[in-house]
Amino acid sequence: MAETTVVHLLRHGEVHNPAGVLYGRLPGYHLSETGKLMAETVAKAVAERDIVALHSSPLERAQETATPIAATLGLTVRLDERLLEADNMLQGRTVGQGLGILRNPRNYRHFWNPLRPSWGEPYTRIVLRMRSMIDDARAAARGHEAVLVSHQLPIWTIRMAAEGRRLWHDPRRRQCGLASLTTFTFDGDRLVSVGYSEPAGSLARGPSVPGA
Repeated sequence: MAETTVVHLLRHGEVHNPAGVLYGRLPGYHLSETGKLMAETVAKAVAERDIVALHSSPLERAQETATPIAATLGLTVRLDERLLEADNMLQGRTVGQGLGILRNPRNYRHFWNPLRPSWGEPYTRIVLRMRSMIDDARAAARGHEAVLVSHQLPIWTIRMAAEGRRLWHDPRRRQCGLASLTTFTFDGDRLVSVGYSEPAGSLARGPSVPGA
């Protein structure tokens, strides 16, 4: 009889970013006070679950989101670059809300192929590294549960791939809120369902910077 294994992909909490910078992989971006509360709320929400492994993107905001879960469950946070935010040529620029980055003519040269996408890490590469990470986490936590703390685009991309959907998309339509859980349930090695929840959804304060 096959074992059930659950892998939760947790997006980090709200980041202190008053200038509205597309921070991507830049260092120095930490959780806001609300983001810390989001992380604590998620930790309480998963406190009774059978989680035996906790992995995080090396970026500060992801590690800070993982910390309350580690403390609650008595786990060690293991860092893995496969969970990093997608690489982006536009990081460091002020983008505003929605697709405001498209309003600046300086950025037009990066948008020649939205299917790849031409402005950053190819969707197919994101899928490969996230799938590899999920496979390793599933093997390590077989019969139990694991949490992987990552970022919006990598989580959304691997979800679309798992559901057999096209990878290119409108960023405004991603279902991956701050501190949300995208949950993959496996029967043995077979993916049987993808779920979504927002344990800290009541703390969200409007749209966040895309690519965060």
